[in-house]
Amino acid sequence: MGDGWHLDFKHTHFDLYSPPDFYTRVGIAGVRADRVMKRTKAIEDNWTPVWGEEFTFPLTVPELALLRIEVHEYDMSEKDDFAGQTCLPVSELRPGIHAVPLSDKKGEKLNSARLLMRFDFV
Repeated sequence: MGDGWHLDFKHTHFDLYSPPDFYTRVGIAGVRADRVMKRTKAIEDNWTPVWGEEFTFPLTVPELALLRIEVHEYDMSEKDDFAGQTCLPVSELRPGIHAVPLSDKKGEKLNSARLLMRFDFV
């Protein structure tokens, strides 16, 4: 689930006439065998998207793995708009539900945008 973009961006920042269509890219950066990126479906016209999707990442070298998260706004006629990102060391993640803060393209922390994520380890 994502929230807070309506506080960090003007209501016309992503689309002039409708709320944004957010999707998330989630993956692993690390050794070649662990590298992968997956994508959620786009949630149309919603400032507070709930994806409800689950991804599993089997890791060969977890101590070198980073969880990459990017949020984009789907744009049918142009290039998708960037909405936020973060990169978290897998070794520092803890099980449970966490509010994950996001940053802009330059790495500056957004004031309000967050993703509510659940982490499980098996």
